Amino acid sequence: MSVMQDAPAALAEPVRPVHRSWVALLSAANLGLWMAFFTPVQVLLPGQISELGIEGKEAALGWVTALGALVAIVVNPLAGLYSDRTRLRLGGRSYGRRHVWTLAGALIAALSLLALAGQRHLAGVALGWAGAQLGLNIMLATLTAAVPDRVPVRQRGMVSGWIGMPQALGLVLGAVLVTAVVTGVAAGYLVMALVLLLLAVPFVLLTPDDPLPAGPARPRSRTGLWRVLREHPDFGWAWGTRFLVQLGNALGTLYLLYFLTDRLRLADPDTGLLIMILLYTAGMVATAVLGGRLSDRSGRRKIFVVWSGVVIAVAALLLAIWPTWPVALVASVLLGAGYGVYLAVDTALITQVLPAAVDRAKDLGVINIATAAPQVLGPAIAAPLVTHLGGYSTLYALTAAVTLLGAVLVVRIRAVP
Repeated sequence: MSVMQDAPAALAEPVRPVHRSWVALLSAANLGLWMAFFTPVQVLLPGQISELGIEGKEAALGWVTALGALVAIVVNPLAGLYSDRTRLRLGGRSYGRRHVWTLAGALIAALSLLALAGQRHLAGVALGWAGAQLGLNIMLATLTAAVPDRVPVRQRGMVSGWIGMPQALGLVLGAVLVTAVVTGVAAGYLVMALVLLLLAVPFVLLTPDDPLPAGPARPRSRTGLWRVLREHPDFGWAWGTRFLVQLGNALGTLYLLYFLTDRLRLADPDTGLLIMILLYTAGMVATAVLGGRLSDRSGRRKIFVVWSGVVIAVAALLLAIWPTWPVALVASVLLGAGYGVYLAVDTALITQVLPAAVDRAKDLGVINIATAAPQVLGPAIAAPLVTHLGGYSTLYALTAAVTLLGAVLVVRIRAVP
């Protein structure tokens, strides 16, 4: 829902194009966030849990990541809700409503990563990762809101591509840092904490953050998840698309290290995972900004989402039918290429179906539940499939089916072409 052009700056529909420097700083902040998220999930947590010497490492990793995802489900919309309504005044000066939350989240996440470095028991690992998810999701809620806050619709595909790429770059750069630059799980967590702060703080200090106007608090929209989805059907279909595609992503990526170790039986699975990550990143970098730009120029979003889902599904089927190392390399490129386009275009699409400008961060927090909830369901579904119901072939076949279904659901959205 658009607001009138004479609305306060914090709530107005943006019309002025954003500058490259602003996009670069936001991309850097997102890079720090995703490095701190993906590197533990893909490298540090699996290695740390393996070093604990407990039985059932797959299930243990699943429970740890599921607990973190539960924290994300609760925290993300709440952080967005409170940032939407934050009025900060210090020394008679009004400050914006987003940056204080971004900075607080970065500090909480960094401290939690430092705590994780010293954990030697599964309970400590789980609690440390929950703390990291608390901070990272506070950051995510406010950084995601930056796009509808400041980027006009005609730029959103391109900007979403630039801030989507850090998801892949964060994974590969983090993996390189903790496997080739530093050694050991504890050192990896320390580096991630430092990198997060170095990349996130400049965005807070160097970019504008419009304050809410003085006066009585604006009325809140209804905040219940199901009520929001029911009363705004386009928003609801966008939520469903994001949920299913992210569920497919969770199913397909959680056990990659174990897939290389136990199914392909690579002699050096850690290096194999790094190679797959590099190829995935190359595919995503090659398509994210390009897909976003093409979507902006054509004014169309849905067709790009559908075809990106098809590409991801094909990659997953390759892993299901021909689980060999050469096929895994091809699948990595396809997964990255498809996900790059999907992330850029779907993010832009979602910003165009938000119910109310006054609740941008909260509503995006509701969308982010569709990203976090699969991290809970994914391990619960994947673990029994891998151990009892057909193994990795079944897992990747389900990944393809779920992803394709999610991408096709986007055609139900009516307000966006």
